[in-house]
Amino acid sequence: MPEEEPPSRGVREVKSAARTVELLDVLAARGDRPARLQELADELAVPRSSMYALLRTLITRGWVRTDVTGSLYGIGIHALLTGTSYLDTDPCVRVARPFLDEASDALGETIHLGRLDGFDVAYLATRESHEYLRTISRVGRRLPAHMGALGKALLAERADGALPPGPYPRATAHTHTTREALAADLAATRERGHSVDREEAVAGIAGFGFALRLTTPAHDAISCSVPVVRLTPEHEERIVTVMREVRSKIEAAARRGVPGAPDWR
Repeated sequence: MPEEEPPSRGVREVKSAARTVELLDVLAARGDRPARLQELADELAVPRSSMYALLRTLITRGWVRTDVTGSLYGIGIHALLTGTSYLDTDPCVRVARPFLDEASDALGETIHLGRLDGFDVAYLATRESHEYLRTISRVGRRLPAHMGALGKALLAERADGALPPGPYPRATAHTHTTREALAADLAATRERGHSVDREEAVAGIAGFGFALRLTTPAHDAISCSVPVVRLTPEHEERIVTVMREVRSKIEAAARRGVPGAPDWR
């Protein structure tokens, strides 16, 4: 049997498929704010009739849901099923899970695994601290990379020339909003070997991020989040020590690989 050819480069985008993905992205980004038909038609610049037909198609397949009036639209359950499959089959997530547990048990703090997606970080796994429980899981959510420890650890693996010009959105009074301020922080990150987030994404929370150098540049990172009221110099030193050890263990295990797992790009 001949080998399967790799996907052709320069293939023209399928407009209907692109519109479907854009619609799902818009609905997912709205979270608990359902959208009306005209809002979606306006945002994607498509005729109202075409948008309605696309929505009805996706509703019948479970990708979009609507309320009893048929006038409000939100993301459907099939998005959850697909996202869960992504997490269950991703080699890095499968390898990292037991080591995230190890870090959480050793430190008693919240541990994250995230992946760079454009200029955002998507959360792939979280082990919550018993001392500071979030009411909503971060898994499957995104955060601008310039705000948190995960994102800054990964941005530091790249040249500063790849940074957007800014200004960047602000989450707290400590968020870097200019390219110059972020570049200075990334330089310090490279020098110390890990990123530090001091209330830049969430007021009252500090974070320490460590890129997983499984690819060049790294796409995945782990972090530890801790309320600043518990962050003594001694605790910070222990966090850095434990997280460096856990990073080394994840990298070693990932290089051994998951049997039968594709080399995803």
